[in-house]
Order: sequence, then structure tokens, then C-alpha cells
Amino acid sequence: MAKLHRAAEPDVLKPLLERARLTPDSRERVMDHALALLADLRAAQTRGWVNQFLQEYRLNSSEGVALLSLAEAFLRVPDPETADLLIADKIGDADWKAHSGKSNSVLVNSATWGLMLGRALVGDEKTGALRRLISRAGEPFVRQAVGAAMKRMGEVFVMGRTIDEAMKRMKKPENKGFTASFDMLGEAARTKADAERYFQAYFEAIRAVGRDPKAGHSISVKLSALHPRYEVAQYDRCVPELTDMLAQLASESAAQGIPLTVDAEESERLDMSLDIIGSVARRPELKGWNGFGMAVQAYGKRARAVIGWADDLGRPMHVRLVKGAYWDSEIKRTQVEGLSDYPLFTRKAATDVSYLACARDMLAARNIVPAFASHNALTVATILDWAGDSRDFEFQRLHGMGEGLYERLVNEQGYHCRIYAPVGGHRDLLAYLVRRLLENGANSSFVHQLADEQLSEAELLADPVEKIAAVGGTRHPSIPLPVELFGAWKNSGGIDLAERTILAETAMAIAAKPLPFRGGVGVGQSASSEGLADRSSPTPNPSPEGEGLVRSAIDRATAAFPGWAATPLGTRAAILERLADLLEENRVELMALAVKEAFKTIPDALGEVREAADFCRYYALQARTGLAPITLPGPTGERNELRMEGRGVWATIAPWNFPLAIFLGQTAAALVAGNAVVAKPAPQTPEIARAAVRLAHQAGVPEDALVLVTGGPEVGAALTADPRIAGVAFTGSTPTAKKIAASLLEGDDRPLVPLIAETGGINAMIVDSTALPEQVVADVLTSAFRSAGQRCSALRLLLLQEEIAEGVIEMLRGAMELLILGDPADPRTDIGPVIDQAAYDKLMAYRDSAKAQWIKTVPVPATGLFVPPTMIRIDRPEDLTREWFGPILHVATWKAGQLGETVARVNAKGFGLTMGLHSRIARSAELVEADARVGNLYINRSMIGAVVGSQPFGGEGLSGTGPKAGGPHYLHRFCAERAVSVDTTSAGGNATLLSLDEGGM
Repeated sequence: MAKLHRAAEPDVLKPLLERARLTPDSRERVMDHALALLADLRAAQTRGWVNQFLQEYRLNSSEGVALLSLAEAFLRVPDPETADLLIADKIGDADWKAHSGKSNSVLVNSATWGLMLGRALVGDEKTGALRRLISRAGEPFVRQAVGAAMKRMGEVFVMGRTIDEAMKRMKKPENKGFTASFDMLGEAARTKADAERYFQAYFEAIRAVGRDPKAGHSISVKLSALHPRYEVAQYDRCVPELTDMLAQLASESAAQGIPLTVDAEESERLDMSLDIIGSVARRPELKGWNGFGMAVQAYGKRARAVIGWADDLGRPMHVRLVKGAYWDSEIKRTQVEGLSDYPLFTRKAATDVSYLACARDMLAARNIVPAFASHNALTVATILDWAGDSRDFEFQRLHGMGEGLYERLVNEQGYHCRIYAPVGGHRDLLAYLVRRLLENGANSSFVHQLADEQLSEAELLADPVEKIAAVGGTRHPSIPLPVELFGAWKNSGGIDLAERTILAETAMAIAAKPLPFRGGVGVGQSASSEGLADRSSPTPNPSPEGEGLVRSAIDRATAAFPGWAATPLGTRAAILERLADLLEENRVELMALAVKEAFKTIPDALGEVREAADFCRYYALQARTGLAPITLPGPTGERNELRMEGRGVWATIAPWNFPLAIFLGQTAAALVAGNAVVAKPAPQTPEIARAAVRLAHQAGVPEDALVLVTGGPEVGAALTADPRIAGVAFTGSTPTAKKIAASLLEGDDRPLVPLIAETGGINAMIVDSTALPEQVVADVLTSAFRSAGQRCSALRLLLLQEEIAEGVIEMLRGAMELLILGDPADPRTDIGPVIDQAAYDKLMAYRDSAKAQWIKTVPVPATGLFVPPTMIRIDRPEDLTREWFGPILHVATWKAGQLGETVARVNAKGFGLTMGLHSRIARSAELVEADARVGNLYINRSMIGAVVGSQPFGGEGLSGTGPKAGGPHYLHRFCAERAVSVDTTSAGGNATLLSLDEGGM
């Protein structure tokens, strides 16, 4: 099962197609039944104004998207000013008039009129008569109306705010004959308090349902809601704890005599989920209880294997088969991490085939009690045909969707259908609501297609087996394999660290790699905390020796430059591509160096190697397309050409925080542009630089065209002071960049040479009250504390809107408590030590000076250079005056309505590297995008992890000179631009004109 989810899609689908195929006779029966179900569904769509409203404003319309976006955010906004901005943003520009009078429902048309009125009140037309008439009373009126509408919308998809309310609602006439599976809303715990609250809610719900066992209701549980670190890297911690919690819930369910189902999670958690479920299923105290169950997602390539696993448990298992809820996030994760293939099917029809194959297996299984969750008439009709006269299974549908599909089956034909019913406050509903609407409202879904009047019944009920067979089971053409993501250049390959065995093997391989010694001091002699504790900055080379080494290196590079510059551009680019291949071939060795020398965690070390390979391949492509000679226009008889050629010998000076990626990125760019390079790594990380240079030479770079010099600041100063240096690429601190800039101007006879500098920043993230707190907390933890805060792009200043500040801070406190500091070679480690004693002393002194302002800090190992992640409150953004390069986060607040002023206050600091914004208001994003003076702006995501070619990286102001690394303009800065103009008539005539046909001669 472990490798199945990375297998090619046609190979996985081949046996599924045969299992899902209908015979000609059964196809006719299924079609007849499906047509009847289709008629019931369409009839139900005309009942109730809510159904008709959702049909009028579907997700394929901008108005439908606007309403969905409004529903996602409105109820969590506490302040009226931001609520008004959100309303104006979502309904102020939409074309509600286009929907006027289109529905058969008077209530829907009235709602449309209300939206038109709302647009008139909050839209951009400020001078209309209606606007003047309503004036200041208008926006509170609209706000109240929208609030009421959002709560009404919530009621459609949430069964009740409490379990008692939900059970009472299930007794209403519209739910006659149905049972429910209640799910207490909460998809992911961020803190221990979250997990404890969800556990208690599940426990109380089980007891509440148990008070009326004859009703036949059940409970659904999400494991991710029960543990805030439900991650493969934390397996040894979370799996035993989750197993114990699930066992407690199962035991209580058994005592109450009600079923309990474990919901499905993302594919990366599947193996953990099965370990937990399997362990609980085998508990002796649960023997004899036949109510335990699990959900299986048919869009996963391993779905059928999981069905077999459940059947082999040797006890009755309720299995709920669903089509899937995390499709888009699974696709993105696979692409971002550069994995070999997708864990799921890329075509909707393929998921339908998988679903039918799994359903057939479930009907034939010995120990499975099947439950089929579907809103698709063809799927339901097929299952009914295969089941024959049996009633030993049930159907399931989502509350608020699929009404009409099952009523006749339940109340007239004796089939059982369970409603999956979320329970919780409407404010908690939002993430769930959006996911389900997107999942079931996607263009390819049956629910969406049903509402499309242009689709015929034959198209709606087309056989998915025939659809997939027609394309040979191939992957969707719009979803390339991760390696092909960027099209023109190969994406770097990743390692699936969410596979427990792969993670363990990678960690063992890293631990087994020895590191050489430098200057008599062991470089990572031990992965123990003692070895880390004794580490300090290496002593730089003495000045005379350093200067001699530098002169010798520049001598060699100067002599090699003409030959390297004359090497054809295509050859230089091909060498970079070979270097990228070598980096990936030697990935584990390079990761080991990054872990043991630079104290990077395993995921960060992997990212380091991938980014270095990406730089090489991207710059190879950019060289071929952007550095080739260009013929320019001019008069007849003249040839004009622009050439991009190497300048000479470049000095590249890299930092210790990206000792491979930045080191090679700068160097590869200079080399492919035709320059020779003297490369100097940071004194803390010379070994990984040596390994990179060895691979570059192996790839084909002449040894004298790329020369490595190591040492401290004195070596760097000697390098940049030499007048033969034709350019400098530097990444490091702003003060050092200024010193380099000044040194390049010394000497009357020294040429003016370019400096490419990427320095630090006081990077801010601005959060307004429309942001989803759980997403904000996850992105803040990543941005501020990953890599021990030792990234140029790391978050230094968190600016929270006053109305939501304390709630977000409280959640951050809880999330910080779960961070694990320790040996970076340990897969469980979130944060390793800082780079050296000097950095440690500086950060700890500052942290201690601000002790009165601490909001939260966490304990660290007793020995080692571990700076505790610390959150510090400041009164104003202006109170933070310099960058603190470590896991220290400053927090201040801002007032509603002052977003523009807040951006201006951040700009005024003079730095301009990264900025983040969390907001659901598109116009706020547009404002920040227009006003932020930063090189990289990140909206509704983390602020670190720029991807080569997708997010070119580099700042402005005190944060750097540009051009951006990993961007289309970077290579030109390494080149001398030379124009050549040739008079082609001087040799005795204009051959071009003489060759023209004058006509009439």
C-alpha cells in the first residue's frame, strides 16, 4: 500500500476499471433508475427558497463566489468598520442586477433585490439619490441584514449549535426516516486547549445521543481535532495519545450502544490513521461492540487497498465511502514538495471509477458494514443494482445537500440513509462550509452539473468507466507531474517526509554521514546537545595569510576568465544543469552537511538542496533565453547587435543561513553569465561550500574558473578590496553590505563595478479582523520560528487589529507551547540551535533586556545554543528599530480603518524585504499591494520559502539592491552589455537592397 499512492494513474486505474464496469444489461437498469432519481433531485431543487437561492448563485458565477467569500468571513468579524469594508468588498462590485427576476421563487428575487440595494449603499457610486437618501443609516442596516442572512445560510448546513438542538431538529418532518451522524465542528486543533475542548464536545455528544439510542444516530470524529501535533514527524507522541483518546470515545460509544466513525484525513496522515484505528479496533474491551467505523476517500489511489485492510481486521467495521474533501490541498502539497506523483486521481471521472470499484468490494466484504456517501444519481443507482434485494448497507448525504435523492428510497423502499450533520456555532462552521460548498460545487461535480440546464440527461449520467477508458486512464492534462510543474525547467525532486519509513531512513542516513574537521574543531562531532553547546564561531584566517590566499585565488580566476567567457553559452548552461543533477544525486550527503554544520532541521536541509538545484536549472534556462545575442533594428545596410558577456572575476559572498542555496545561486548566476568566480562562504559553514564547489567542478566548471576561499571578515575585505574584482554578489547584514559598497569606491583608478546585495529586514505581518485565526497562527509559527528565525525573510513584527489581538495571541501562546527544540538531526525537532556563540549571546542579551514585555516564551534543552522562541509585546511599530536575527517575535496592534497608515509606518522603517497580510478583503490586499515598499509581499500565507522562478526574492531600501534572485532579471546584472554596429555597405554595396525584386525591370 505504501508505494501505491505514487504509482502512475493508468496503472492504478486499470484493475479499478474492470471492477467498476457495468454489463450492458445492468447499464440499462442503472440508467432507468438513475433517471428516476434525477427527476426526484430536480423536483427537490424547486422546493424551498434556500435551494433556489443556491442554484441562482452558483460557484461558476462571480456573485456566487462573492457570497461564499462573505459567508466564510463575516460572522467572525467583531468590529462594524471592518464588517462594512468586507460587505462593500464582496457585494459592492458584483452584478446582482443580472440575477434580478430570474428565479421562480419570489423570496429569491426579493433577496436579489436586497443585494442590489446593498450594492447601492456600499458600492463605489457615492452620489446616487438612494445613497444620499439612506446616508449614514444605510451601512448598519446592510450589516444587520447580511448578518441575518449569513446565520440563515449557516442553518442550512449546520444541524444545530448544540448536540441537543441538532437532535431536536432531526425530529422535524423533513428528516423523517433519516438518522444522523453528528460531527462536532472543529477540523484541526492548534493548541492543547483546542484538543481538550473538542474531546469533551465529542464525549458529551456521545452521551447525549446515547440518551435516545432508538433514534439510531451516531457520532463522527476527526483525529486532527483531538491532537494539535497530528503529524508524521510527531508519530511517537501523537499516535499513542490519539489511540488512547479514541479508545475512550469508543468505549463510551460502546457503553451507550451507538456507532462511532473516524473521519478521513489528508493522505499524508493515512498510515497514522490506520495505525490508530487498527489499534482501537483490536482492543479487547471493545470486542462484541459492532459500532466502530471509519471513512475512506475514493479519490485516493490507496482507497481500495484500505477497504481490504478494513475487511481484514477480523471484526465488523462500518466503512463510510466518500469521494474526498482535500483534493485541491493534496494537489498543491504534492507540487510544492516536488514528489514523484499525486496520491489521488486527477480526473473526477477517475474518482467515480474508484468509488464504484470500492463500493463493489464493500458489498462483497465479509466484515464491512457499508455506508455510501454520495449525491450522484448514477452512483446511487449503480450501488442499488449491485446490492439487489439486500438492505444491509446505508447511504449518506451531507446536511443541506442532496435533498430529494434519498427521500423516496428511505420512506417508500425501506433503504437506510444517514445525514452527515455538523454541530456547532455558526462562527465555527465557516471552514467546513466553504470546503463542502467548494467540493460539491466544483464544475466537475454532479451537484454543480445538475444545476446546469444546458447539460442533457445523457451527459449527466455518462458512464465514468467509459470516460476514463477513452483517455487511457491518463492524468488530467492541466495537472502536470510536480517535476514538470514549471514547464520550461525541471522542478527539483523532493522526499516524502510524510512517509514514516522514508523519514526514518533519511534521518538514519544523515546521522551516518561523518563530517570532516576544520581547524582542530569538530564540525558537528556529535549530534548530542553537548556537541552543540561547545560550538563557537571559528577564528578567521590571519590577515596576511588570508590576503595571500585571496590574491592567489584572484590570480587563478583572472587567468581562467578568457577561456571560460569564450565557452559557448549553451555549454555553460548545460554544465549548470549537470550540476543540478549532481546536487540531487548527492542529496543526502549535502543534507547531512546542512544539518550538522548549519544546524538545519531535516525539512529545511531538504529545502536547501532543492533550492540550489532550482537555481541552477532556472539560471541555465534564463541564460539560453535571455543572454543570447539580440539583433536590433536599424536602417538598411547596417547590422546592429546587443551582446551580454561576462565582466571578469566576480566575488560571491554567501551567508551561513543558506550555505548551499544562496552560495550556489549567486555563484551559478555569475558563472553562466561568463564570469570567473572567487566564492567565499560564511566562516561558520565552509564544508558545505567545499562540497558544492567539488560538484561544480565535477559538472564541468574549470577548477580555476571557480575558486573557493574560506575565512572570516578579513578574507572578505581582502577579496572586495582587490581592484581586479569586476562585481560582488553579497547576502548578509546591511552594515556589512554598506562596508562593501564603500570599499568598491576606494581608489581613483578602480573601475565602477556592480554590487548585488540582499540584506535583512524588519519584516511585518499585518492581520485584520477578517482573517481566519487558525490560519494566522500556523503561518506566524512558520514565518517567525522555523529555522530558529534565522531567515532573511522571517517575521519580526506581528501587527494585529486591536479587536482580534488577544484571541490570536492566546492561540499563539498555546501553539508555541507545542514547539520542540532539540537536535536538528532528530525528525521530531521543530527548531534547532542558533548558528554560533556570538549569535546566541547577542539574542539572549536582547531577550533578557525585554523580559518585562514577554508575552510568551518556551523552555529549551539544558545545554546547547538554543534561544527560546519568545513573543514580546511592544506599544508601537516604531519601538522595533533593528532586526533581531533569531526566534524572537514582536507584537503590536493597530486600529480598524488604519490599514493604510499601518503600512506607511512599516515602510518608514526603511527596510523593504518581506511583508505579510492576512485579510479576506480584496480591496485591503490591493491597498497593501499598492503601498507596501517591499520586495516580496505574501497574502494569506506564510512569509518564508520563496520558490525560484515563482517568487523571485530580494528587497529594496535597507534590504538590498536587487535584482531579485531566482527572477528573470537577475543574470543581466552579472553581464557587460555590448552593442556592435556594422555598416554592411562599406564593403561595396548593399546586398540586401540589390537582392530585392524591383518589379518592372
